[in-house]
Amino acid sequence: QVQLVESGGGLVQAGGSLRLSCAASGVTFNNYAMGWFRQAPGKEREFVAAISRSGDRTLYADSVKGTFTISRDNAKNTVYLQMNSLKPEDAAVYYCAADRNILLTRRVREYDYWGQGTQVTVSS
Repeated sequence: QVQLVESGGGLVQAGGSLRLSCAASGVTFNNYAMGWFRQAPGKEREFVAAISRSGDRTLYADSVKGTFTISRDNAKNTVYLQMNSLKPEDAAVYYCAADRNILLTRRVREYDYWGQGTQVTVSS
């Protein structure tokens, strides 16, 4: 049974930082590209970042480029999202997802497995 479990969300002041983690089980982790998405109330789920199976390639949404960093540790079956310089508009539920395709993608429907999400709240 595939499980993706996010952690690290919480309340932070604008300008602060958070590091999200997503631990995977039930999959051969390095067979999957990993992505982070977010969904704010009343909005569609949107792409944040993705990382290739080996970690040698990354992809970011324009809105987070330069402030968020995705990384992975295949020995720990974990993917991370370091979020710096957080803004109120970054507040959302953040989800990690696994994609068995080789090419990195921003498309929600391309991802095969999803976590339950972790809430990020940014106070102004």
